[in-house]
Amino acid sequence: MRLNTIKPAPGAKRDSKRIGRGRGSGSGKTAGRGHKGQKARSGGYHKVGFEGGQMPLHRRLPKRGFNSASRDSCAEVRLSELERMQAVETIDLASLKAAGVVPQRARVAKVIVSGKLSRKVTLKGVKVTKGARAAIEAAGGAIEQEAQAAAA
Repeated sequence: MRLNTIKPAPGAKRDSKRIGRGRGSGSGKTAGRGHKGQKARSGGYHKVGFEGGQMPLHRRLPKRGFNSASRDSCAEVRLSELERMQAVETIDLASLKAAGVVPQRARVAKVIVSGKLSRKVTLKGVKVTKGARAAIEAAGGAIEQEAQAAAA
């Protein structure tokens, strides 16, 4: 077998239809479009989902669900992730971003109870749940809330 002798399997390649080229072509005169009507005209067709004037399915069905606009701006931080940040004593949003714990696009971070915290940390300008606050204070840590972070 040589590359120059390779051919497609018999019947794999079909000749394209020669539409509108006389009766002998098999698709002459109306070119397979039938007689009259919107689909027979040039440029005449309807939009996707159009059902001949009947209320389309996508408008008949009820709308459901909700996509929060702020879902990407607030990040959750686990206690176990705070435990892994050994080099940092005072933790704020900038240090969380630098450590790669929260994404760069996050504008707010909130600490949740997940995992254990055994070392002393100070949180600054980061939101905290009740359980996480208790765990941080039990480990000897502190939470400093800025006025702007507390209001947000």
